[in-house]
Amino acid sequence: MRTVSKRAAIVSSPRPRRGAAGPRRAPEGDPRAPGGEARRLSRRLETDPEAVERDLVRLVLTIVELVRQLMERQALRRVDAGNLSDEQVERVGLALMRLEEAMNGLQERFDIDRRELNIDLGPLGPLLPPE
Repeated sequence: MRTVSKRAAIVSSPRPRRGAAGPRRAPEGDPRAPGGEARRLSRRLETDPEAVERDLVRLVLTIVELVRQLMERQALRRVDAGNLSDEQVERVGLALMRLEEAMNGLQERFDIDRRELNIDLGPLGPLLPPE
């Protein structure tokens, strides 16, 4: 049988490191504390559910308006180039009219003016081109 000296047994056994009693917790009120950042942000931001909903609708309508204008321009290019049949021109025109009616209804429902949909991108200018 092999004998192991006490010293060898002690050296080879894993020792707990100092301060390894468990994870350290940040003091209460510290942004690193669990939920601390959320509490700090909630104090800094006044979040009104209705305002958040309206702003979200405004963002979605801005994106839809941008896509609608791009589709309209593309349809006009294709009509001018003669790439669409009369039936296709009629369907595209009807779809664009319905989309605009739906946009107007949502703008009215959420009391959003069309000018509010145009986001200023600073040096790049406005997001939406003038109509």
